[in-house]
Amino acid sequence: MPDLLKGSVLFFNLYDVAEEIKLDRVRELLGARPQERLSKHAAPEYVRFERPPVVENIKVEGLTQQGATGQVKYYDYGVISVQFEFPFVTDWEQLVAMAAKWMSGAEFESAALEIVKEKCGNVSSAMVRSYPNWLDEDYFIFHLHDVPGSPSAAEFVKVHGGDIARIVRGETHQLSVEERAEITQSSISYYPSDLAVIGWNAAVIYDTPSGAQTAIQLLEYANSQLLEFRYYDELLTRVLAGVYGFLRVRGGLFARWKRQKEAYRLESVTVEVTELVERVDNSIKFLSDMFSARLYRLAAAKVGVPDYKSLVNQKLHTAEELYRFLVDEFQSSRGFLLEMMVVIILVIELAFLFRGK
Repeated sequence: MPDLLKGSVLFFNLYDVAEEIKLDRVRELLGARPQERLSKHAAPEYVRFERPPVVENIKVEGLTQQGATGQVKYYDYGVISVQFEFPFVTDWEQLVAMAAKWMSGAEFESAALEIVKEKCGNVSSAMVRSYPNWLDEDYFIFHLHDVPGSPSAAEFVKVHGGDIARIVRGETHQLSVEERAEITQSSISYYPSDLAVIGWNAAVIYDTPSGAQTAIQLLEYANSQLLEFRYYDELLTRVLAGVYGFLRVRGGLFARWKRQKEAYRLESVTVEVTELVERVDNSIKFLSDMFSARLYRLAAAKVGVPDYKSLVNQKLHTAEELYRFLVDEFQSSRGFLLEMMVVIILVIELAFLFRGK
């Protein structure tokens, strides 16, 4: 019988359900605990959440034969994450096949959606400006903590790089040399004996159970950021489309007076989104822990956070330019009307003057 891999699969689905979740209120309602500090090693450096998410353990039944455990996390910027974890003891081929099946299926997503609907009902009084429609992101992590021979990170990639690449991509067929190299290059290690290979939809982590926690939690956090920036991108797209439609409508001089109201509405949305973006950006701090900072930057880059953040910033810049244009148009119209009123008053005064003669 061949030596078997031992580890666990983690799946989480994140939902953007509200503009804000009052975490103090959530703790009162659930008696739940805040998330612990993140640290890869025993030194005093750590990763600190400005407002740590509230963690609630849940029972998970019927998803897998192995028996899954679960957690729900509540982030203050309106995101709820549902996480499932279940152990495995298997060989590489079976793990590759299971990864492809799980990543292409919808069973976990359906279960997570039912849970988050229930939890939103339980904590509705803690939610500020709930959204009628939810954006969501899902992610898989394949955590290997016992590999036959206990290879180093370099040996692990050299011998099993092809299998790791297939798991990250959710593929059963062998990938090209170029694709395999692209995937395994997106890796990071702290000790010679640990490794995290990160993809846009899944990651493989080779580490002890305690050592893997930092990577797992930062991957979840990066996905929560992606979710927020996706929401801001869609919000700004709708707002800008409304402004463009307003500007396309032809109108006379008096129609320009309406642009003041449109400008103020645009400014209000711009200020609100800017504030929310800053809150998401500042929600986690890396205090002297440079490895965790590098790990987060790699995770964020792979799942697409910088791309969506760039789109949001571009649209904020466009919104600011449109705001200035609308205000200038309004000021120009107001100046013209004031001048017209002065001319009319002068004409009336002259008319009375000549009539008096």
